[in-house]
Amino acid sequence: MMDNRFATALVIACVLSLISTIYMAASIGTDFWYEYHTLSPAENVSEAGRSIWEEFVSKDADEKTYTDALFRCNGTVGLWRRCITVPKNSHWYSPPETDMTTNCISFSLSDQFVEKYIEPGNHNSGTDLNRTYLWRLQFLLPFVSIGLMCFGALIGLCACACRSLYPAIATGVLHFLAGLCTLGLVGCYVAGIELLHRKLPLPEDVRGEFGWSFCLACVSAPLQFMAAALFIWAARTNRKEFTLLKAYRVA
Repeated sequence: MMDNRFATALVIACVLSLISTIYMAASIGTDFWYEYHTLSPAENVSEAGRSIWEEFVSKDADEKTYTDALFRCNGTVGLWRRCITVPKNSHWYSPPETDMTTNCISFSLSDQFVEKYIEPGNHNSGTDLNRTYLWRLQFLLPFVSIGLMCFGALIGLCACACRSLYPAIATGVLHFLAGLCTLGLVGCYVAGIELLHRKLPLPEDVRGEFGWSFCLACVSAPLQFMAAALFIWAARTNRKEFTLLKAYRVA
């Protein structure tokens, strides 16, 4: 048996958990973690559109090549894809009013684990371990976070089937760990972007900012922590009250 207070806390925790999972999944699947906005005239992009796109999609494109393209073409970067805005015209040259379209290319699995170099684009400059491991962590941590929340949800279903709040402690711990993973993801991504821009500074006519996909991950972390706190509080407090009630009856 459980008090209505604990049942309410459990329901609120479940809602917060569901929202955080949706936010996390949406942030992973979208391409607006970081956005570049160029102030260059549109005709310059139109004239160079074909060569930029060919370099951007080339198998030999290194970090410097595609980052320069992102700078010049209002690029956006996600965890899985990078996108640039290019002319929609098939001939790649047209007046400034030509419609623009966003084209994307996905990072392959090998790209996610490729080494980063001290000088981007220079394979002889040595491996930049900080950026390499930050890049790998920002790819792995969101999946670990979602996995922990899903596993916690299974334990929560078991708790409902048993009509007990005791397993909710494990659910709370898993959500807390998921929150740490999400927080680590956000920290790794910010650090990775800052280190990249130290190597490849933004041009004077380009402005960079974190996008709404990044914001979703930032919001997901505190929701996970709040859900964890409610799960653990409800389970522990209910257990204490049940123990006191049992002791009272025995007495």
